[in-house]
Amino acid sequence: MSRGLWEGIAEDYLAYRTSQTRYLGERLIEAEIPIVEPPGGHAIYLDAQRFLPHIPPEQFPALSLENALYVEGSIRGVEIGSVMFAHADPASGEMQYPELELIRLALPRRVYTQRHLDYVVDTLVTLKKRREELRGYRFTYEAPYLRHFTARFEML
Repeated sequence: MSRGLWEGIAEDYLAYRTSQTRYLGERLIEAEIPIVEPPGGHAIYLDAQRFLPHIPPEQFPALSLENALYVEGSIRGVEIGSVMFAHADPASGEMQYPELELIRLALPRRVYTQRHLDYVVDTLVTLKKRREELRGYRFTYEAPYLRHFTARFEML
């Protein structure tokens, strides 16, 4: 922990860390992979809604892209979208969906090389070529609270 705190205030280390994220973001933008801009300091946020416009929020486009990333390239991300944040309106009972369907691709400290980041881009470019094949999901089980931790799905 001490090392992490010292690194967290070292300007050269911070410049290197943010340059990795910027590099990945720039490569994804060049490949016309939709992300939230500008890239952050520690993560890239893929815009699954723009990547998979044929999958409506109630069929979880971010989950679909996240699963495809894992199957295609063993790349793990975190769904930050309808699975995590959709909820029933207390007054009407109607489902309310978040405005964004994102996948967070975090870049842990001192883990990935430039080649790893290029691999992420290559995998997303491959998925982009066949994105119309990707399908939505539906719940087969959801817990009453924090459903995204224990949910089960099936592909539609």
